Amino acid sequence: MSAVPTPLVLERKASPLYQDAHGVIRIGQTRVTLESVISLFEEGASTEEVGLRYDVLDLHDIYATLSYFLGHRQETKRYPDRAPQRSLGIRRDAECRSSTTQILSILGSTRRVDRRHELGFVDQAVFRCLPG
Repeated sequence: MSAVPTPLVLERKASPLYQDAHGVIRIGQTRVTLESVISLFEEGASTEEVGLRYDVLDLHDIYATLSYFLGHRQETKRYPDRAPQRSLGIRRDAECRSSTTQILSILGSTRRVDRRHELGFVDQAVFRCLPG
């Protein structure tokens, strides 16, 4: 009696990577970034350890992400160089939209804002967002 070989279904899966509206590359349907997974992997974390750290990712997406990274090292090495610049701009925009900033902006009193800052109630980021 001989075994009948079962044909494997070979298919290409779409990459789990996508670029969000801010240009940040994320994995699957999550907010986990390509840069964060690569950083863990380069620090010596196994695929399973990455999965433990980011439990919203399934193992298939982690392997696919690392496979992409290993096949495109040069491109992915250049990507994080641009990411901090982008994230700084995004952070500044978010700080300028925060309710604290809006309230202080409405108050418009620099003296009051300065006093609150001296007391430690106002983050330095508020001053970047105030008009004038």
